[in-house]
Amino acid sequence: MTDVVTTAVDREQLRAAIREEYALVAADPGHGFHFHTGRPLATLLGYREEWIDGVPAEALDSFAGTGNPFLAGQLTPGERVVDVGCGAGFDTLLASRMVGPGGQVIGIDMTPAMLERARAGSEAAGAHNVELRPGYVEELPVSDGWADVVIANGVLNLAPDKAAAFAELARVLRPGGRLQIGDLLVDRPVPESAKAKIDLWTG
Repeated sequence: MTDVVTTAVDREQLRAAIREEYALVAADPGHGFHFHTGRPLATLLGYREEWIDGVPAEALDSFAGTGNPFLAGQLTPGERVVDVGCGAGFDTLLASRMVGPGGQVIGIDMTPAMLERARAGSEAAGAHNVELRPGYVEELPVSDGWADVVIANGVLNLAPDKAAAFAELARVLRPGGRLQIGDLLVDRPVPESAKAKIDLWTG
């Protein structure tokens, strides 16, 4: 695989801009973004209505994914799952229900306001098999080989160092584990000049 590393953008500046954007999504999901949020987005992305109905508003309203990682297959009872860039916890709570009380889900996000919503949603749902941790996709706070499945929804497009991000996903997966991603793709190379513009990453 060819290493794809973006060095033109300042990583800490980019992270700060992403945190600011998604803190606003957490605080005011109806604000009016360049992307959809909440139930309308979940419906658009093909989530089942009975799944959506079971998720507390704390997690659903600020959902801002770009795809549906469960289109690649549902999780099975007892599995251990890492939700990378869990945001408000919508996918985290769906995973929690799928794996059941014998499974475990770790949700990871770098935006404190989103983690607060995810914790509130987890408590409202009574999801005792969920643990939420702060962290970055390039530095996941998870042990080697812990996960049966890693899900990610709309986070890898925001990582400037794709090779490091995928290496981390592989590190936390057990041998034979599964990676289920919903994200954005482009069909042509992005110019280096564009990669340096923070507003193009976040908006």
